[in-house]
Amino acid sequence: MTATHAIRVVGDDLSSLPDSADGPRSLVWWSNLGFMLIEGTGFALAAGAYLYLQSQTPTWPPHGDARPGLFWSSLFTVALLASNWPNRWLAREARRKNERTVRWGSLGMTLVGALLAAIRAGELSQLNIRWDHDAYGSATWLLMLLHTTHILTELLEMFVVTLWLFTHSVGDDEFADVEDNANYWSFVVFAWLPLYGLVYWVPRMT
Repeated sequence: MTATHAIRVVGDDLSSLPDSADGPRSLVWWSNLGFMLIEGTGFALAAGAYLYLQSQTPTWPPHGDARPGLFWSSLFTVALLASNWPNRWLAREARRKNERTVRWGSLGMTLVGALLAAIRAGELSQLNIRWDHDAYGSATWLLMLLHTTHILTELLEMFVVTLWLFTHSVGDDEFADVEDNANYWSFVVFAWLPLYGLVYWVPRMT
């Protein structure tokens, strides 16, 4: 086989490949998974620091520090868990390539994200401790701001994706982006549960 013939055969093979892919067949899907693993490690390290400081203190929070309030945090947790239902529905619609539903579903999830960000603002006002007051305050704010950063960046991403869906034609790549975004939102939802336990219930058990 000549070199020219070999190049032509390889070219024919590549031409049969699809123009795009979604799910585990997509490199972006695996990149998204890798990013979640990295971010999950960051959450675990922050939680470890919190628990280490708690183990070195006779009382937690330290004597004189107030425990964080439960109203806004409980409201946020319930709303965040509830948000995963329309989120998973949107992911299924993206896999079905339902253009109209995906457009409006993405807009709906953007509004949900904005509402959750507003509730989180109320939650932060009820932590009852400054970040620079002591080790307890620093550890608490570290966990809260770490998760809040993910809420805000994911809200920004949802807004950009939604704007693109309403201003451009929607193809396989866009449907894959919506599904990947939905998967990451699920990560943000379930990453909050252990943090909620640490910030709000560990101080009530010691």
